[in-house]
Amino acid sequence: MEENTSKLGTEVVDTEEPLDKNVRLMSPTMMVVRRFFRSKLSIVGLIMVIGLFIFSFAGPEIYDQWGEIELDESGKTEYAIAETTYEVNGVKYTLRQTTEKELKDNFLAPPSEEHILGTDNEGYDIFVRLMYGGRISLTVSFLAVFLITLLGVFLGGIAGFFGGWIDNVIMRLCDVLMCLPGIPILLIISTILDASDIDAKYRIYLLMTYLTFISWPGTARLVRGQILSLREQEYMVAAEAMGYSTGRKIFKHLVPNVMPQLIVQMSLSLGSMILYEATLSYLNLGVKAPYAAWGTMINIISTNQDILQNHLNVWVPAGVCIVIAVLGFNFVGDGLRDALDPKARR
Repeated sequence: MEENTSKLGTEVVDTEEPLDKNVRLMSPTMMVVRRFFRSKLSIVGLIMVIGLFIFSFAGPEIYDQWGEIELDESGKTEYAIAETTYEVNGVKYTLRQTTEKELKDNFLAPPSEEHILGTDNEGYDIFVRLMYGGRISLTVSFLAVFLITLLGVFLGGIAGFFGGWIDNVIMRLCDVLMCLPGIPILLIISTILDASDIDAKYRIYLLMTYLTFISWPGTARLVRGQILSLREQEYMVAAEAMGYSTGRKIFKHLVPNVMPQLIVQMSLSLGSMILYEATLSYLNLGVKAPYAAWGTMINIISTNQDILQNHLNVWVPAGVCIVIAVLGFNFVGDGLRDALDPKARR
């Protein structure tokens, strides 16, 4: 910039070149997306998660040769020959009668064109049950994490904003819920459900509802701690001066500033919730036969050592799916944590 001095005064002339109109500033959202996709592990995790969703929800529509609870009754027919000897007028006669036994199920069949991964000990197609089991695991996990986050944000936001006796009541409730033993209570609930007429397919949803009820305190504590530090910021003082309502100040100005931490926690919690669901099904507390779940498919090895040693195709695929799901969500969570870090290099 140059200054031209004259009798009329000082004139400031801007000699700098104007900014190129084609140059666009990158928004914060685009920065996060760019940093996320720079990480190879994040991309791998995203591919793993999307692949599981396509496999579980679109797979049964494409590969519809077998159903989830459809038995393969194409086993070999067995015959039995019964001989009866009798004597008439000193002459012995032998009567041979062939009887056909009942048709057997095609159980523990090896992988083939008809059954990509073979069949289990009941005659169900393993490949098809993997897809339906993925539906259960992914749906239940997402619903549980969503409800946990919703409850945690609502109660944690109220506790952090108002403080006082409201904060004390909510935090003491969190302390009580965090002291409850999870597995023993789940055993009691499962026993009650066994005595009821509830469909076996929906038992896992009721159990995960209980898990949601006892799992929200962690999210509530996180939101409360963040809001306690944010509510004294200048923009909150300005919102108070503008006369905004309490709900608007909490959910319009405070909660959005906590969302980066919540997104990371949700993505990491999905992997943990899938493990929890698989554990419940493995302990025979979740989805009951004949319906499929990844944990239920692995449960068979706890009572049948022959399948554990000689029929890896029955239980290993379900274990691989659980590992892929947990690793995928953890990779995505790690990538989001790094991408949302304001101190990260741009």
